[in-house]
Amino acid sequence: MLVHDRAGRVLLLERTRPTGWWQSVTGSLEWGETPFDAARRELREETGLEADGLIDCHRTRRYPVHPDWRARYAPDVRENLEHWFRLEVPEPVPVHLNPAEHRAFLWLPAAEAARRVASWTNREAIEVCLEGKLEAGR
Repeated sequence: MLVHDRAGRVLLLERTRPTGWWQSVTGSLEWGETPFDAARRELREETGLEADGLIDCHRTRRYPVHPDWRARYAPDVRENLEHWFRLEVPEPVPVHLNPAEHRAFLWLPAAEAARRVASWTNREAIEVCLEGKLEAGR
């Protein structure tokens, strides 16, 4: 999920492992949970922010499970299906990180955030979901 402000800055979180792995808010579905509900829950768990105004970008991407996270999945699961959401906040706000998952956060201009993220799907989400939105200043 992309959290961004009206000026085009994107919130990135650095995972505790692997070092240097920057990303947007992410997470997994819990049993019986919709992608929208999971996005709301993960936003609150990972940042302390509420999801008022959360927008479904109506995009998904499949990608292979990263080797560092294989143990979290059943042995036969090799791919994840990612759902894209975004949330606009008026300006960068402090977030409350879960130290078991993240060590730092940054608010960066969208182009710089796209260059910094470790995942190609995260990079694409920044470029596609925010395309035109931030440039138009809406």
